[in-house]
Amino acid sequence: MNWKLICKLEDIPQLGSRVVHWPERGKVAVFRTAEDEVFAMHDKCPHKGGPLSQGIVHGKRVTCPLHGWNLELATGQAVAPDVGGCKTFEVKVENGEVFMAA
Repeated sequence: MNWKLICKLEDIPQLGSRVVHWPERGKVAVFRTAEDEVFAMHDKCPHKGGPLSQGIVHGKRVTCPLHGWNLELATGQAVAPDVGGCKTFEVKVENGEVFMAA
């Protein structure tokens, strides 16, 4: 698998995100948990298109800033009772650098 370097882990705030502009994928939000786990998904809530990168990260979920939908970072799926989901992308961290599958 091809991997593309997207940033350093320290460039993503804990319990926060960073937006990566990828021509083939559009805007991708890259999230970092309190435990330094990293996840990536489209930066668009399935409900009304809110910018997930501006949401609140808690545990392994993000809450959309517009209407409070919660999405699982690992799967991109909305937490019940909400339904729907976002496309996720495979990421890995090596030596303090974050890579996304190309």
